[in-house]
Order: sequence, then structure tokens, then C-alpha cells
Amino acid sequence: MSDGEALASLIRPLRRNIDRVTGDGAYDTRSCYEEVAAKKAIMRAPPRDNAQYWEEGHPRNNAVFMMHQIGLTQWKVNSGYHLRSLAETAMYRFKQLMGDKLKSRQFNSQHTETMIKVKAINKMNGLGMPKYQQQS
Repeated sequence: MSDGEALASLIRPLRRNIDRVTGDGAYDTRSCYEEVAAKKAIMRAPPRDNAQYWEEGHPRNNAVFMMHQIGLTQWKVNSGYHLRSLAETAMYRFKQLMGDKLKSRQFNSQHTETMIKVKAINKMNGLGMPKYQQQS
């Protein structure tokens, strides 16, 4: 399955509005941009190192222009791309605590199972995070 197909299978069934989609450089493809545009969202994926401009007016051209002007690292800072890292860290923690598989087979049941797990994590976080105490 290509990245475009994977992205399509994730966002097409959603009934909610999507503000933006953030992905790594593998999602810098026409098919991914088309899927995101169909949801009327903004695509935030870093252009590849050898990125060229696409047809005039394409939203990706702004990212390519900024990358050529200020560099990829600064583009990531300006675009808020670092939020992707925070989301990936949150998913890593979720999977470490709750496992990486769902037991339910039906979508609605999977949704309920996931929300129960999220509520449990939020409850644990609400009880407080551990504090480091230096031993003397």
C-alpha cells in the first residue's frame, strides 16, 4: 500500500472536519495532497530535498518556496511541523501503556475501547506525574 492509499484509507471515512494533516516527507506526493484537498484541509509535509514546483497555484509550492528561501529546518519551525513529533510521542506512550492492538472487531466498539483507554491515561496523568528528587 502506498502512502497515498494509506492516507486515503485513514481520512476518507472520517465524518469530522479536518483542519490539517501532518506527515513526514513520504507524504509529499500528489495523491496525498489530493486526498487532503478533498477534505478541505491543509497539508503539512516537508518537501523532499530535490523538490520542484508543481503547477501554478498548488499549495505545495509555498512549502517549496519557503524551503528554498529559508531552508528546511526553518520551514519546520515556521510551519509548526514539530507538533507531528509530539503526536508521535503521544501515540508511542499510548501503545506502550495500552498495547498496540484493539480487541474489538466492530468500528463502533473499537472507538469505545479506544476512548476508555484514553480516559484511563488521562486519569493517570491527572493524578500527577512523578517528580524527580535528587539523592544527597
